[in-house]
Amino acid sequence: MAPTVGYWGKPTSTLDWCETNYEVSFYIAEFWNTISNLMMIIPPIIAARHSWKDSNNTEHRVTLSYLALLCVGIGSWCFHMTLRYEMQLLDELPMIWGSIVFVYALVEAYTPPGVHHPKLILGLALYCFFVTVIYVTMKNPIIHQIAYGFLVLILLYKATQVAWKCDKWSKQMVVFGTVTYAAGFLLWNIDNHFCFHLGYRMFFS
Repeated sequence: MAPTVGYWGKPTSTLDWCETNYEVSFYIAEFWNTISNLMMIIPPIIAARHSWKDSNNTEHRVTLSYLALLCVGIGSWCFHMTLRYEMQLLDELPMIWGSIVFVYALVEAYTPPGVHHPKLILGLALYCFFVTVIYVTMKNPIIHQIAYGFLVLILLYKATQVAWKCDKWSKQMVVFGTVTYAAGFLLWNIDNHFCFHLGYRMFFS
């Protein structure tokens, strides 16, 4: 039987997922949720390294996008490993701040290299700043979900715009990414809102 409290103590996060805490390891609260983040840690490291080495042909915003995804992966690893509130913020806030890097990269997709838009950068930074202050103050996960969902909608819109000006492969990648992301979002909501009911039914079956 899994211990009720493991190495990191009693969970202090505002969210706790369906996976049984400390079932696999005394040192990792949610083992499978933790190690699954390797897919958001290892590939971005490899991609960032390649884009940095090819910096003559790759703009810095591309490398920053990989690093932003890496930060989300590391934060999510720490959150699911500990279920501490501080680590939850390390997971959720990079999702907001990282998304504005993606938004900026897509908006600037057809901008000549070396040309920047300070007003756009300022606007995106202010959005993240106010979301961060409000979320940390109120500690309501719904605030984070709405703020992040808004950025995802912008990303989807801009990615579709950019891809439809490119080749067939790019269009297929946008469709594939949208479908897989929607599926992940659906499963995430099932885990978040129906965990008790699913666990109850599985136990008595």
